[in-house]
Amino acid sequence: MIQIDKLSKAFGDHTALNKVTSQIRPGSIFGLIGSNGSGKSTFLRLLAGVYRADEGRCLYKQADIFENPTAKENIFFIPDAFYIPGGASLNDLARDYSQYYPNYDLAQVQDLAKRFQLNPSARLSTFSKGMQRQAHIILALAANTPYILCDETFDGLDPVKRLLVKRILADLIADGDRSVIITSHNLRELEDFCDHIAFLHEGRLVLDREMGQLTDQLHHIQCAFDEPLGAEAFKALDLVKFSQRGRLVQFICRGDLATVMAQVRALNPLYLEQVPLTLEEVFIAEMEVQGYDTEIVAF
Repeated sequence: MIQIDKLSKAFGDHTALNKVTSQIRPGSIFGLIGSNGSGKSTFLRLLAGVYRADEGRCLYKQADIFENPTAKENIFFIPDAFYIPGGASLNDLARDYSQYYPNYDLAQVQDLAKRFQLNPSARLSTFSKGMQRQAHIILALAANTPYILCDETFDGLDPVKRLLVKRILADLIADGDRSVIITSHNLRELEDFCDHIAFLHEGRLVLDREMGQLTDQLHHIQCAFDEPLGAEAFKALDLVKFSQRGRLVQFICRGDLATVMAQVRALNPLYLEQVPLTLEEVFIAEMEVQGYDTEIVAF
């Protein structure tokens, strides 16, 4: 398990992370979402031991990760932007990595290169951005580490390759021993892929939950009435978003679902339904609470 306790990191006057506490359990696909500049990449670099924390601790098996070779043997980091040595091929980098990761599987590199339709002997500098990213995914998978950290890993991949990566990563954690931590701006991509989601905003962790718990206190409701009703009729509810088109009303609100439904039924709706929330709707609602937009906005 990776444990993060009150982790903080600043660069000059800018606080990238502010007292973040969380944990990443084995056998998890942990999705990390945040606004631009929220600290996602800094968070991954602290987990990988690239950065030293200013405050707090980042632990693997109760030991600090920074300057800890034993811990780093169990963590592979795929950065958003990566350095490629001049003239290096996938095979060259795989041989280099095999010196640092005790469970590195060079044969697996060849198998994965076939699945991704990449030439492992070709110079990586001749690859497109998407192909280079695929190559680094292969290098990470072959390391067979308990934790893989992926910074915007789907960026630059075509839909077929994105699906292939998701399938491989899902198979990877199926035995319950390995975990993937992945950042992305594509909320819909993480929605059907992750089992745990965390939201970062301005360096603070504003939400950290299992996917199944995300909508415990946040609800999307649709209803219709004999006569049009505006937001004033629903002022007893803790509204996040509201829209009214003729007699049809839909809104997102916070609170206990049974209480919300009872309050709406008291208005004698012709039709009343709870609609599944998307991850994007949850994200926007949480960001509004943090000050992104304090007004109720229409759908």
